[in-house]
Amino acid sequence: MTHYATSITVEDLETDPYPVYRRLREEAPVAWVPAVNAWLVTRAADVETVATKPELFTAEVADSPVDRSFGGPTLMTMDGERHLELRRSLDERYKPRVVATYIDDLVTPIAEEALASLLARTDRRADLLADYFEPISVLSLGSVLGVGHLSAEVLQDWFHGLAMGAINFENDPVKQAISDETTAKIDRELRPMMTRLREDPDDSTIASMLTSGCPVGQARTIDHVMPSLKVILTGGMQEPGHGAGTCLVGLLENPDQLALLREEPKRWDDAVHEGLRWVAPIGTQTRESARDVELGGARIPAGQTVCAVVSSACRDEREFDDPDVFDIRRARKPNAAFGYGPHFCAGHAFARDQERIALQMLVEAMPDLRFDKEYGPVTFKGWEFRAPTALHARW
Repeated sequence: MTHYATSITVEDLETDPYPVYRRLREEAPVAWVPAVNAWLVTRAADVETVATKPELFTAEVADSPVDRSFGGPTLMTMDGERHLELRRSLDERYKPRVVATYIDDLVTPIAEEALASLLARTDRRADLLADYFEPISVLSLGSVLGVGHLSAEVLQDWFHGLAMGAINFENDPVKQAISDETTAKIDRELRPMMTRLREDPDDSTIASMLTSGCPVGQARTIDHVMPSLKVILTGGMQEPGHGAGTCLVGLLENPDQLALLREEPKRWDDAVHEGLRWVAPIGTQTRESARDVELGGARIPAGQTVCAVVSSACRDEREFDDPDVFDIRRARKPNAAFGYGPHFCAGHAFARDQERIALQMLVEAMPDLRFDKEYGPVTFKGWEFRAPTALHARW
């Protein structure tokens, strides 16, 4: 059987995908959605199947918006040894035990500077997403990547432009033009630096991607590394900043939970974990059906784009009680926010710790932190990349 969800629009998903996902989980857990030219898989068990069985669902997607926009293939759209070989080049900086050795020293001064700028404001109000969480996110990743010489404004511009291409399942020419212009800027900035690093590597992520595991004199080519670097620039800059902003929204909407964190700071890891489950910053892992597959009561023909909707899996009623509710006291269990399988986010430890540091420092410095009611309720947008549109607050 084929389930066609013809009534779902891109605008529905961008505005609030969660009611859509809830309906699909119950009525059509594997459904073809013409608006995004893809099958949406929404139940947690099926999402995990799509993400972890490359013999059925390959990451090598023929019409991947990421490949099209970033000059792929990328880490997201490779399988097997080719994927593992490039992914291992990230281990030197992003394995959890490695991250633990440097993350506090890296992020704390960046957060301190951003916090000092906020506290100096005489009006004591700000958009914490644009003025605090995003700058910390892009500058922290920029530092470990090797582009610490670039400003937060430049890196934020890169993220927003790249994201337009990464989410462009519908082949919108306006989104594609924004993405293409951004990728051209990145190429102009980074190619000369990458040429130098191939010959004279330092301890940056970019240098590691070019040279780690390679025989002397046989560095990877820039064209091989650049598409995956753009993936890291997109997801790595977005996920921690937007995840932290989302978590703060949950806490400010639940003052009792924020008070609990002030009393028991050891719970910050639980808060970050719950925020990522509640609103996963990155919504899907995209695959292509390698052959005709029966899944979730539907028959997916070979060669079809399939979105394993991790954000829906994070709210699957079969996995979580009251899944639409933000609750840091929820019993801790794994969720799908960082994906599944070989493509589980390599930077998950970096992202979680960066969120924790930025959030804890902000909350401790502002005991009366609250929403700025002049701007009305916080709204969210996006289904592939979801975050508050702004986070206006006062203190």
